[in-house]
Amino acid sequence: MDDLLKHYQDKAAERLRINLRHAENGVLFTDIDAAYIDARARIGKGTRIEPCAVIEGETRIGEDCLIGQNTRIRDSRLGNGVRVEQSVIAESDLGDGARIGPFAYLRPGSRIGAGAKVGDFVEVKNSSLGAGSKASHLTYIGDSDIGEDVNLGCGVVFVNFDGSEKHRSVVGNGAFIGCNANIVSPVVIGDGAYVAAGTTVTKDLPSGALAVGRARQRVLEGWVKRRGLIKHKK
Repeated sequence: MDDLLKHYQDKAAERLRINLRHAENGVLFTDIDAAYIDARARIGKGTRIEPCAVIEGETRIGEDCLIGQNTRIRDSRLGNGVRVEQSVIAESDLGDGARIGPFAYLRPGSRIGAGAKVGDFVEVKNSSLGAGSKASHLTYIGDSDIGEDVNLGCGVVFVNFDGSEKHRSVVGNGAFIGCNANIVSPVVIGDGAYVAAGTTVTKDLPSGALAVGRARQRVLEGWVKRRGLIKHKK
């Protein structure tokens, strides 16, 4: 028991020494005892590390960033002014001013441009998201290249796997992908093109075009009453 206690005391002391070295270089800690930083990591001046952040491997973090509570970053590169909240980032590159999370997952090979946003419950895998582009919530971007100033609506899915092989899609600059759209790879969506909400894209879309791939809505008035489905009265 004494040997085990000494082992953990030594680990804690080493972790504190690493954190103090970063603090001397201008890194800010909400709780210096509750940050876990690999000795190989490098962190810029003015960056704030919140409790229970884990920074592993050869990670490089720029100046004036925020690494939020319960975030894990491994072998990644973050530019200046990046904000990460309660997310996981692995083997990825983030440009200046990128905003990640909360609850985002950047898998290996992700490249996030300057000022881009990867929001809550968004997963990015082996893909690029251009400068100023946004995937704010509930989206999967797999094996795709997204241009600059693109908006990906809620629930967009890049369907990259056909059961045997992975395929790659491209979305041009300034495109707009509506909510609950499926992009069935491989397709190319041109600059400034629009994809209507609920559309499944299976063919290339020219620049400036609109894709609509959903059934037309029908309204059958009085249908509920005729079926006897009314369960309560006002």
